[in-house]
Amino acid sequence: MPRIISFLPSATEIAYTIGAGAELVGRSHECDFPPEVTALPVVSKPALPIGEMTQNEIDIAVASHLASGRSLYEVDEVLLRELDPHVVFTQDLCQVCAPSGTELTRALKSLPTNPEVLCLSPRTLAEIEDNIRDVGRVCGRVPEAAALVEQNRGRIDTVRKAVNGATPRRVVFLEWTEPPFCPGHWVPEMIDIAGGVDPNGRTGADSVRLNWGTVARSSPEIVIVAPCGYGLSQASKAAAEIAPVPGARVIAVDANAYFARPGPRVAEGIELLAHLFHPELFKWPHNHRPWAEVTQPAL
Repeated sequence: MPRIISFLPSATEIAYTIGAGAELVGRSHECDFPPEVTALPVVSKPALPIGEMTQNEIDIAVASHLASGRSLYEVDEVLLRELDPHVVFTQDLCQVCAPSGTELTRALKSLPTNPEVLCLSPRTLAEIEDNIRDVGRVCGRVPEAAALVEQNRGRIDTVRKAVNGATPRRVVFLEWTEPPFCPGHWVPEMIDIAGGVDPNGRTGADSVRLNWGTVARSSPEIVIVAPCGYGLSQASKAAAEIAPVPGARVIAVDANAYFARPGPRVAEGIELLAHLFHPELFKWPHNHRPWAEVTQPAL
């Protein structure tokens, strides 16, 4: 049975979903789902006090760190050697999302063995499926991974059929709010499947900065506030503080669960968007409520 360390929350989630959770021996500080993963030792942590900072402070500090060549994460090399992994999950899609680059390369070179490094960096929904299959391969759970892919495809097809023919909702989806960032990578696909259209979306490409004038000129019916790395409570607070967007409903969502982590729950994220865009056509099929409508101040 392989000993796995995951520096990537989405990979951790995939492993547990296909029944390989018991093979994980270490995690990043951000790996928090399912809840039982929090019992594992933490092998990496942020170099910045993110939890104490505003979005704007985070944006400035991250830009400064990256410009100077400093890492945003610290890897516990002593613990890494003690855990002696056979497999390491990481990514190189975003320097902000998880350890990558020089700090991880240096730490892995210090190990007495040479673990297999699985780098998961999807940009589209199809590539998320590929990642699920890849995790299944290294965990020896190929059939379970294939079944998860098919199950998610079925859920997504159900959404497509439900909203087929509906007028797309005009949407602005914010992956950050101070400053605002557009949706990138797989999120525009999710919006499209769910019966929405975001003119600022960048399918398969990095999210980029917007300004509030661009947001207003997009004339959205719905503004989805989903700051990367934020759960519902943090997103709700951020949504309450954005610049007013005339004529738009402002809805905060659990970004961590459904949009920022390209893993098993992207199908549920599409279900969530479909319900928010077209509640008359797609009923929310779950007992929990991972969104909150935010009342904007009067202009």
